[in-house]
Amino acid sequence: MALFADRVDAGTQLAASLRAWRGRDAVVLGIPRGGVVVAAVVASAYGWPLDRVPVRKLGARGNAELAVGAIAENARVLSEPMLRLTGTTPADLQRVEQAERAELARRSAAYPSPGIDLGGRVAIIVDDGIATGSTALAACRAVRSRGAADVVLAAPVAPYDWAPEDGVVDVFVCPHRPREFRAVGQFYDAFPQTTDEEVARLLARNLPT
Repeated sequence: MALFADRVDAGTQLAASLRAWRGRDAVVLGIPRGGVVVAAVVASAYGWPLDRVPVRKLGARGNAELAVGAIAENARVLSEPMLRLTGTTPADLQRVEQAERAELARRSAAYPSPGIDLGGRVAIIVDDGIATGSTALAACRAVRSRGAADVVLAAPVAPYDWAPEDGVVDVFVCPHRPREFRAVGQFYDAFPQTTDEEVARLLARNLPT
């Protein structure tokens, strides 16, 4: 059963769950690609600045869509249970990570950033949904390394039994926690792949003039 018409609708619903931070010195950081669409709605709702935190999933051997970890700038997250379950070897992981670091560098260059100083501020990391949580945790670790005072992870939907690791996230905000969870896209009526051009356009609107 769909919960959202599209990512804009998901952002509207998520924004309503973030009222407690209204008036705070916060920065919204979207996880590209789809998370930036949701993040743009949240940022606009409260007049917060918008930035991005590029992350890349590390896929399992034989199934690139199944995450065994993720990387971001100054951050790396691995799931030892998933590595064992999928039989992903260190050599497999090295090959995947080399390719994903190249893509991470490309996206960082492609998506404009205002270069906001996060020191002492509330950082609200937004994605369009959480499945395994690897990319979200890598994003939170990367943002924490930039000196944010509080790290808030916000997503419109996540599995009911998922929770971030202690010390990585200060607050987890998620309005929908279904028990039957196969993939993020099942909860959207429309869930097209977001393009680089759309991400860049949304971010460019928020650059200082």
